[in-house]
Amino acid sequence: MKTAAIVYALYALVSLAMTVWVARTLHKNGRLFLVDAFHGDEARADAVNHLLAVGFYLINAGFILLFLRVGVKPEALIDGIEYVSSKVGVVMLVLGAMHFFNMFNFDRMRRKGRLTPPPVTSVARVNAA
Repeated sequence: MKTAAIVYALYALVSLAMTVWVARTLHKNGRLFLVDAFHGDEARADAVNHLLAVGFYLINAGFILLFLRVGVKPEALIDGIEYVSSKVGVVMLVLGAMHFFNMFNFDRMRRKGRLTPPPVTSVARVNAA
């Protein structure tokens, strides 16, 4: 039983650490796409970027914790190594899928933003008159 608890803790720590790393990378680098999509409106881009990061954390942490229960409890060291590697492998695939899903959505937002003209501000209207 002690082996299983250590293996579960190792799986959760490694998986959650990878989730944090991927989320921070997406948050940092996705901002540029969102600022472009929102025609330079940095406040809106930052708000959407933050909401995407929160959703990413919630979905992945929930999956990691629910997936912990799936499978046979490891009782020996070799079982534990196989358990952690297979579980972390699945988590990496899910994180990769989430990453490409986010990149696809960032690109769609950016393309849509380029097709629509930027909003006219009140300053521009005063200068035009």
